[in-house]
Amino acid sequence: MKKILNKKIVFFGGKGGVGKSTSASAFALTLAKQGNRTLLVSTDPAHNVGDIFQKPLSGKPQTLTDNLWAIEIDPDEETKRYLDGVKKNLKGLVKSKMVEEAHRQIDLAAGSPGADEAALFDRLVSIILDEKAAFDTIVFDTAPTGHTIRLLTLPELMGAWIDGMLKRRQSMNENYSAWMEDGEPVEDPIYDILHKRKERFSAVREVLLDERQTEYVFVLNPERLPIVETEKAVQTLKKHDIDVRTLVVNKLLPKEETSSFFQKRMEQEKEYLEWINRTFAQDKIYIPLLDGDVSSLEALHQVSERMEAELYVRP
Repeated sequence: MKKILNKKIVFFGGKGGVGKSTSASAFALTLAKQGNRTLLVSTDPAHNVGDIFQKPLSGKPQTLTDNLWAIEIDPDEETKRYLDGVKKNLKGLVKSKMVEEAHRQIDLAAGSPGADEAALFDRLVSIILDEKAAFDTIVFDTAPTGHTIRLLTLPELMGAWIDGMLKRRQSMNENYSAWMEDGEPVEDPIYDILHKRKERFSAVREVLLDERQTEYVFVLNPERLPIVETEKAVQTLKKHDIDVRTLVVNKLLPKEETSSFFQKRMEQEKEYLEWINRTFAQDKIYIPLLDGDVSSLEALHQVSERMEAELYVRP
């Protein structure tokens, strides 16, 4: 049995078009069929999960099948919610005549680079810390590789940024106390807010780096570009102490095909599979190419059955 089955949090990432959403959905369905309460979360703006299950999804858990729920995170909605939260935190901290200008600047920030990722990360933190107790496993279907890397490395970057902010606020407060010559601690709501966020970021980073709880899976096809991109992604995440320990090698050609066209393609695929085995020591799950799109629950069950055989039978 693969170790991935014992994890609380499982992230699926990879190059666009390799089958991340299908693999994540099939894995979540496999867990649900085994009786595990499973939450499938899509952070990919393409919203493929809803299409696969042919159900409209939202930012709140929706029932898909027995033991399986799903969330599709809308970046625009999350950015708005995140910035509305910032505005709420400013209430009572900014002079009334400055509130309108502060809100205007916050609204302008909605279009700035990284705003949607910060909002998405805030939602990811909430799901991991607040929903974890209600489910046996949370499965994340992430956006293409670059976006996934930025999302997973944000806890480290945001933690460092908040540490710097806290030190500056503390220094300001100490200087103010000295200036007042009473030595009494200064009440600082901003410091309290930053400190609470630091605690949440630290808590989620601890979960993300705990290999007993969290697994990182990259999906790739036996083709040159997905192999190269996966190798770079694995190395980049390793620099941030995130270990990718499982690969899904997806869309393998059916061996029963005997035409000269397929024989030539299979010879090339064999070379790529040898490349994958030479390059990656990770645990591997092999999924064949189906004869049609995975756009229904019936087709997803086919992928799930093959994945189940790989998870429970292969050493």
